[in-house]
Amino acid sequence: MGVVGAGRVGSTLAAALRQAGHRPVAASGVSDASVRRAATLLPDVPLVTPAEVFARADLVLLTVPDDALPGLVEGLAETGAIRPGQLVVHTSGRYGTGVLAPALRAGALPLALHPVMTFTGTSVDVQRLAGCSFGITAPEELRLAAEALVIEMGGEPEWIEEDARPLYHAALALGANHLVTLVAQAMELLRTAGVAAPDRMLGPLLGAALDNALRSGDAALTGPVARGDAGTVAAHVTELRKHAPQTVAGYLAMARTTADRALAHGLLKPELAEDLLGVLAEGDRR
Repeated sequence: MGVVGAGRVGSTLAAALRQAGHRPVAASGVSDASVRRAATLLPDVPLVTPAEVFARADLVLLTVPDDALPGLVEGLAETGAIRPGQLVVHTSGRYGTGVLAPALRAGALPLALHPVMTFTGTSVDVQRLAGCSFGITAPEELRLAAEALVIEMGGEPEWIEEDARPLYHAALALGANHLVTLVAQAMELLRTAGVAAPDRMLGPLLGAALDNALRSGDAALTGPVARGDAGTVAAHVTELRKHAPQTVAGYLAMARTTADRALAHGLLKPELAEDLLGVLAEGDRR
């Protein structure tokens, strides 16, 4: 096994596969952080060029940023680095196996295995893979091989069709990446309001909200928007403009989306929605 891109994801997956009995023989990484991470998670594994990783390994993980992946695969194929029969696995959520077409033409076996988890680049990530979903896309004849690799890492395989990969990835980004932004903004606002430990205050609230949302979907909506408290929402917008104007656009957009969903699911009464939507429209005009 080899890994091209010894970043947070690559080093973690390689370490998990090592625990499952695969033998890491080479890795590539150029940043100081990658070198340190590889030394911690993949001790004694030599750092070499991507072409040398392919020369040494039968199974190669490509764990580079999405935008770099197509050019990397094309370049490696053009230089003859990819051998027939090699398993070439990328971990991008955005792409299926189509991006590995140059490797396929070179005789390689293409797999797309995307771990649905955020990574810290430390040993704790290996344990977090237990029960982690992986979005997998592969030719039908390689489906069992893809599922076996995921299970070996402790994950749960979830089949994603090739043409559904962009939507699948957008859904994950909407949920996970934007959640981090919302939580960080909420903590900043609480500090501005004088709360000494905003993380401690938000922890139980957000934990309960996430659990309720996963269990009940839109039925878990609460708060002034779902109740139609237009006056409270107007007060929020006023305070945000005064203390954190950079958050107003996001607040209005999320409030409008929340109102639409609350209306559609019968949580927000239509007679209260008119005033609420008026407040949100007025907020956009300011």
